[in-house]
Amino acid sequence: MWAGSWLSGHASPDDVIDALHEWAPMHLVGAHDAATASAAGLPDRGVADGAALLLTLIRRVDSAAGAGLHLVLPAPGDVRALPAGTAFASAALAAGEGVVVGAPGAPGLGLVPVIEGPDVLRWNVFTLPAVPEIAVDGGLGAAEFAIREAVREAASALSGIPTVGTDGRRTDPRAEIAEEAAELARHRYPPSLPPRAVRVLDTADQVAAILTVAGRGGGLRAGSASATTGRDGALQPLWAAVREARTGAVAAALRAEHHH
Repeated sequence: MWAGSWLSGHASPDDVIDALHEWAPMHLVGAHDAATASAAGLPDRGVADGAALLLTLIRRVDSAAGAGLHLVLPAPGDVRALPAGTAFASAALAAGEGVVVGAPGAPGLGLVPVIEGPDVLRWNVFTLPAVPEIAVDGGLGAAEFAIREAVREAASALSGIPTVGTDGRRTDPRAEIAEEAAELARHRYPPSLPPRAVRVLDTADQVAAILTVAGRGGGLRAGSASATTGRDGALQPLWAAVREARTGAVAAALRAEHHH
């Protein structure tokens, strides 16, 4: 979103770099293969240091007519918007996220972030023979409706499942959820971002915090095997709703930035 704000003239390159540095003080950029290195102007081997290099790559590709940025959040069984059969698709699926840069139908780039340490984020760069056509979503209204509906539908299933601590006593996961939500809220949004997009993304973060704590147990376990199955079944559509809300909100925000 910061890159989109920058490309639209609403943020400076330093703003984007500062936002990236909130996630890791060191960003490394490396090409997936020699062909990508040649096309993107990256070292044949190893990595280049600096978040500013990401902006150079994005600007170069985005200068083509009809080009833009697109967030992908793939998951097993949900690989929409990924260019089938590409190394980028495999890497993005493994990471659960990626960024596509370019115009639909034209060659482009794929970026996949990988955490290499507590202070290092590596961006793997892939060439795409053709950027996939991006399905038109319903905008911020549809994203907001989808996340609210999914929460409402799964709430009764989740609340009806007894959870007990590993010591056999009931426990309150609210403190862990608050910690996880605070971690997700470390990022800042561009001032030009539509307030509704911020609301959708914040709601998605709150839901993600709950799902993360529920998914890893956090000292909790379902009261029975059938309850575990029920909880997992309730979490899956909620995670799908989080992905839908995030991608929809980001896409709508990028469109709004461009039109402004």
